[in-house]
Amino acid sequence: MDQLVKILFVLVMMLSLWSFDPSENGEKEPVLDLAKLNLIGSVDERFQSINVEMCEVVGGQFWVPYHLIDTARVKKEGLAALKRKIDPINLYNPKLRKLTEALGPMYIRVSGTWANTTYFQNDDSPKLAKAPEGFENVLTRNEWKGVIDFVNDLDNQLVTSFAISKGIRDEKGNWTPAQIQPLLEYTRAINGKIAAAEMFNEPSHASYGGAPEGYDPAQYARDFVAFSTYVKREIPSMKIMGPGSTGEGGILGEVHEMGTDKILAQNPKPGFEIFSYHYYGGVSNRCRGNLSPADALSQEWLSRTELGLEYYENARNKYLPNAPIWLTETAEAACGGNPWAATYIDTFRYLEQLGRLAQKGVKVVMHNTLAASEYALLEQYTFNPRPNYWAALLWGKFMGTKVYRSPYQVEGLDIFIHSLKNSKKGYTIMVVNPTEKESSLNLSSSAKQYTLTADELLGKTVKLNGKELKLNADDSLPELSGVNVEKGTIKIPALSTVFLTIEGL
Repeated sequence: MDQLVKILFVLVMMLSLWSFDPSENGEKEPVLDLAKLNLIGSVDERFQSINVEMCEVVGGQFWVPYHLIDTARVKKEGLAALKRKIDPINLYNPKLRKLTEALGPMYIRVSGTWANTTYFQNDDSPKLAKAPEGFENVLTRNEWKGVIDFVNDLDNQLVTSFAISKGIRDEKGNWTPAQIQPLLEYTRAINGKIAAAEMFNEPSHASYGGAPEGYDPAQYARDFVAFSTYVKREIPSMKIMGPGSTGEGGILGEVHEMGTDKILAQNPKPGFEIFSYHYYGGVSNRCRGNLSPADALSQEWLSRTELGLEYYENARNKYLPNAPIWLTETAEAACGGNPWAATYIDTFRYLEQLGRLAQKGVKVVMHNTLAASEYALLEQYTFNPRPNYWAALLWGKFMGTKVYRSPYQVEGLDIFIHSLKNSKKGYTIMVVNPTEKESSLNLSSSAKQYTLTADELLGKTVKLNGKELKLNADDSLPELSGVNVEKGTIKIPALSTVFLTIEGL
């Protein structure tokens, strides 16, 4: 009998352990209560936007794919051997248009270093074989009309920058509207509109970007007076952005002669209506960067976008405290991105960057590029979606303009909460799990769950709720179907991003 009592006692103890409730030990799992969210800000309705490089529009020398790099030629010729001639992008391609429209509405930024030295050929003659003196590239009417139609037909808005090379200047080296004027007149003639523009692309690297020799902050300030005077008189509806610099604050090395601080300390101070900056977390292997896939999931890497913002935010606060801040060019790494920028592993950087910057008050983020090089959302020429395209599609479908702070955090998870897009009442919770450990979230409401995963971190195939995401036979997008989940504990798989949509709250 004593032996039977002992056995029963052991069984009772085992059952009590199996049914142990952490709340009985003061460790109850916290609940993400949507009734207790704090609104911390808002973003532009076109927060997620994209770049189409001017080089893509006119055709020119852009980054060579890794598998085509000739190492012997690189040793001999340097940077020149890392680029190849690309054809102008066909902005009328039905597949490209369909996939771009699904991400919108967006800002389409047509700029990049090439824009600094591009000559607008304001006639309908065949394209010049060589740019006029003082320029390096030629933009035709037909190519620019393709841009305007691409923007207008897809309910997007155009952002750009203008030439600043020797070709636009008078005999004393001063800025003139010699190029901006015909471009704007033609834009109006074909029912186009430029929503916002930078005077030129990345003045922080002016010496590499086609600026006249010896260009300095004082010259920038003089140019800006002439530029802004012209804009306010001729196109007052166009917002002036700037400076559009990059790499400062120790992210890509130090910038000295044309640092943002020096530009903004001039008298008169350039008065940007929108404070813009560019961000790349590092330089790609193509240009001898030392990043590796091992970096791609670290908190240091995922949070570096906030470090990149810090320098420019401080400059904005000091010189132009009321100006909204936009990130007008960003991607995985400078020089076309690393090979893994085209794989699933970079979706964590892409989505975390959007989530983190929205929380920090950045109003717009423009990803580089739509369809050129490894960091593009779409494969060049075929326009097949890469993993980051699917990540962008999910963000664009669910994440609204109101930004909230999560009332609590879960170790290993990064939680971002927005209003539910296109809904008067509702929320979207984006939960990023960049770790190799499954986690969970205790939610106060039922929801629809959309889980993005992949079988291979460095692969190009991704799944939504376990089903491979791919285009239909007619190149249309598949239906993005969610799974109904009840309130309570929700599993967050390892190496996944989960979108939880809640309506009616």
